[in-house]
Amino acid sequence: MNENLINYCKAYPKIQPQDVFKYIFHSAFGCEHLVSDENTVLEYIRHEYENVSKTEVPFTERLDGNYSRVYLSWMNSGLKPQTLAKLFVLSAKKEPDGNALLEEKIETAKKLAKEGNLPFEESYFQKCLDEWCEKGHPAVHHSDVFRAEYRPAYRVIANKYAPFMRLFAEIDNLSDKESMIVAIEGGSASGKTTLAAILKEVYDCNVFHMDDFFLRPEQRTPSRFAEIGGNVDRERFSEEILQPLLKKETVNYRPFECSTQTLGDVISVMPKKLTVVEGVYSTHPAFSKYYDISVFLDIDPEQQKERVLRRNGEKLAKRFFDEWVPLENRYFSGTDIKGRSDLIFDV
Repeated sequence: MNENLINYCKAYPKIQPQDVFKYIFHSAFGCEHLVSDENTVLEYIRHEYENVSKTEVPFTERLDGNYSRVYLSWMNSGLKPQTLAKLFVLSAKKEPDGNALLEEKIETAKKLAKEGNLPFEESYFQKCLDEWCEKGHPAVHHSDVFRAEYRPAYRVIANKYAPFMRLFAEIDNLSDKESMIVAIEGGSASGKTTLAAILKEVYDCNVFHMDDFFLRPEQRTPSRFAEIGGNVDRERFSEEILQPLLKKETVNYRPFECSTQTLGDVISVMPKKLTVVEGVYSTHPAFSKYYDISVFLDIDPEQQKERVLRRNGEKLAKRFFDEWVPLENRYFSGTDIKGRSDLIFDV
């Protein structure tokens, strides 16, 4: 909080105590106090966007906590107001620890003001703070000075969504297409399944997982594993998923069941406007012609180890590190998957 608030004040030299209180409030509570229904949210966004410069660069501002301010200038890059409204509504959840977080951040702000690290006289800041606290810490507007100088136009969005604004904008840019496919690639534990779930939540899309196309036992030959990207049933994935999608037909596929090492029952999926494919090997060069957007989630090896251990436990994690991760890395380097991706996100 110390560094974040100091940097925030430096970014806005004409900031007022009221604007600090707004920053603190948003950091603790997000937007839970602002959301009524999605249609009302949408109309407010459309109205406010009329006054946003159409040349303004898209901007996301991280707050201190679980939220960010996503500026309406993202709509200059193609983000639809409907998508921003959806993200805003999805982000509006009750923060059970909000009051405790608020008190903690208030104490930090008081300490910074006392040390001279905020651009206000300590006595003046304390006077303004006391007045705000006496009212019960209500949500506040930006000060007139801040609004006149910086013309803020944003929505407070949960950090689970905020890092992927570029992806939302790219999807929205293709919204005139009858259908589209987005592929999410990346190493183990990089967040591919999580991002796919986010897209399903926002766009109500179909999601297919490469984990359902593990090699069957009879396919696991030395020659197959010698192939770059051979550690997945590419042929069946293409035949059962990608080709029907291209023809806009119902997808019928049998997911691989790890527990029995066999194919499960047939699952039928009706086509939707947006389809998401996630998993390692999902953007193999053999599949590139099918995709409208390819995404690569780039994870640091040390963070990957921590995540795999936390997610899978020590015994199964050893198989990841000894067998599967080396195959993934050979595939990534041998096909330049990261370099060929449309969007790259650092995890």
